[in-house]
Amino acid sequence: MKIAVLSSGGVDSSVVLKLLQQQGHDVTAFYLKIWLEDELSFLGDCPWEEDLSYLRQICETHHIPLEIIPLQKEYFDEVVSYALKEIRAGRTPNSDLMCNSKVKFGKFYERISDDYELVASGHYADKEVVDGIHYLRKTKDSFKDQTYFLAHLSQQQLQRAIFPLGPYLKSEVRALAEQFDLPNKLRRDSQGVCFLGKIKYSDFVKYHLGERPGDLINADTGQKVGTHQGYWFYTIGQRKGIELSGGPWYVVRKDIPTNTVYISNTYHEEDKHRDNFDVENLHWITAAPTPAQLANLQVKVRHGEKLYDCVLSDLQQSPDMPYTATTTNDPTPPLCALRFALSASLAHVQISGTDQGLASGQFAVFYSENLCLGAGTIV
Repeated sequence: MKIAVLSSGGVDSSVVLKLLQQQGHDVTAFYLKIWLEDELSFLGDCPWEEDLSYLRQICETHHIPLEIIPLQKEYFDEVVSYALKEIRAGRTPNSDLMCNSKVKFGKFYERISDDYELVASGHYADKEVVDGIHYLRKTKDSFKDQTYFLAHLSQQQLQRAIFPLGPYLKSEVRALAEQFDLPNKLRRDSQGVCFLGKIKYSDFVKYHLGERPGDLINADTGQKVGTHQGYWFYTIGQRKGIELSGGPWYVVRKDIPTNTVYISNTYHEEDKHRDNFDVENLHWITAAPTPAQLANLQVKVRHGEKLYDCVLSDLQQSPDMPYTATTTNDPTPPLCALRFALSASLAHVQISGTDQGLASGQFAVFYSENLCLGAGTIV
């Protein structure tokens, strides 16, 4: 098949190139230019030259065509603007999740020829097709699993996507890089927001939003305990950057109109349970979850291995709304299915534990067994 491979110069996408080439596919490496030139001029360096250097070596050595696609404007319009809007509103954005749905599996699709039957990436995810429906599945490596960042893909986007690293552990991918003798086989994985490179996130925020002094208030006593340079530098649950004695201190609330940040050093005490939240703009990859999936629902509130069992309740539906079985053998579902309308766009989530880092703007990603069903934005 003719396959376009999203290639960053990192180990994972480079191994994907070689795997697909060995399988006999006609592959082309595509490097997306998304770095922000204004920020690079003022704030620091982006590793794009190093990325491209590695990628060029791999493509030349293994006779793989390489194309560079400029997408800075599209990235700014679709991802950076979203991030800045969320930060101004006092919420916590997830730029990587939006980058995948809006750019890598969105605008990029529009920029390449329809001759490319599939688009491959180095994400740790898996996929299966049942009766023409494409399902996103968790990968073999639960620690590296990146389905959280793919939860906003549409069915149409997923149909054209493939994730060759689904069957592999990260250690196995590293071993393949050694076996293929790739020049980046010892290169460390990149961290942080992809469009910033080596630029500090706080410097990026300061560049766009500036500074505005405000009060740091002890949420437990109501007393002013210090000052800050703008609520947009803080997220709920944050500890780093609050340099006050008597800590550790955590951000617990932000008052946007008054530019006030409330902090507490009793954030993790047992009486302060954070075990439920609301989500809006629910997005399902295939269709709304089935009653069986609702009965076995889990949620991630950030990338990582941690999953909570959860109950999803529709805030726009009466709790006693009757359930209608879809088949004669369909058992009576538990409360979660009774209370969730398949068309709901606003819902309440009750989790099986407590999480001290729940922040407005973050994505809650829903799972049933190994399937990633979709996501909603925490209100």
